Amino acid sequence: MASISTLVRQQMPSYLVPFFYLSYPTVPPSVLDSFPHSSYYGTGPLDACLIVTIIAVMAILRDAFRLGLFEPFAHSLLSRRLESRRQQKLDSKLNGHHKINGNGNGHAVENPNLQKEVRQIHRSVLRFAEQGWSFVYYTTQWSYGWYVNRNLPTRLFDPTDLWLNYPHIPLAGPLKFFYLTQTAFYLHQILIINAEARRKDHVQMMTHHVITIILMGLSYYMNFTRVGCLVMILMDWCDIFLPLAKMIRYLGISQLACDTTFAIFLVSWLITRHVFFLFVIKSTYYDLPRVQEFIWNPEVGSYLSTSVWLGFTTLLLALQVLQMIWFWMICRVAWRVVIGKGATDERSDDEGDDRDDKDD
Repeated sequence: MASISTLVRQQMPSYLVPFFYLSYPTVPPSVLDSFPHSSYYGTGPLDACLIVTIIAVMAILRDAFRLGLFEPFAHSLLSRRLESRRQQKLDSKLNGHHKINGNGNGHAVENPNLQKEVRQIHRSVLRFAEQGWSFVYYTTQWSYGWYVNRNLPTRLFDPTDLWLNYPHIPLAGPLKFFYLTQTAFYLHQILIINAEARRKDHVQMMTHHVITIILMGLSYYMNFTRVGCLVMILMDWCDIFLPLAKMIRYLGISQLACDTTFAIFLVSWLITRHVFFLFVIKSTYYDLPRVQEFIWNPEVGSYLSTSVWLGFTTLLLALQVLQMIWFWMICRVAWRVVIGKGATDERSDDEGDDRDDKDD
């Protein structure tokens, strides 16, 4: 497989290579503490070329999953369910046993609420498909991120390893690809949320994505990729369960299943984003200056200074503030579940054009 890839690369025009391959291949570090059998790479502006390609691939995959898998599945299931309900109503009204349209002649009259139900199905199909893509992405990317972090000498409950032996360059191929893929995803998300109808938390979402991209870009450029990888898998874990809960809700499978999945999401959010993430912030503020000397020497890849340290800490705290706002919204949804109204997303998924359908 590697030989085929090498052959294709050799036949490709040089200006296209950065769009399809990791750039800046180099020799591995003299002392390997991770990925001993992987190729290693430096970083640079050509990495943006591969990000562009990944964004294009994500757009294609998103539409392929939405239009080719999730929309047909949801439309088929919900349409059959609607037809079954209609047939049951018709069966109860046929043969003159129920007065229809004032004439009692046994001819069925179409349910006046049918068009509303069809519109609701259309909305549910579109939303189910969108959440289906999110579920696929976060599940896949979290699994890959977990693999990357398992091969790094870092520990969540003793995060000082995030800073030891800084700067962490060059990068192993899997780590670099994970970083570029995540960056491409958030850039792609910014395009999507600005192209679609504005949601209730549009400002928070944009702020979150911008801060995330700034953190990822700076940590990549300044060689703090190990802490970046840890933060990303902490963020992605609970995002597996929120789209799953929404998918269950849009299919109308079971309110109990929806509420249970939402409860798993809530607990996951609390643990990963307000407990484990605080470990990272604490380590950034307390451990980094304690275990690593502040040296600004770009020639060797060291960009550590007091301003950089405080800047990263401030951005992480800003991310935590946004997550606290969202957690308050999530708790409001949880309260709805407790009082028996069921889970509806307070954060972003219910637009204003269908408020009458929220509690269906």
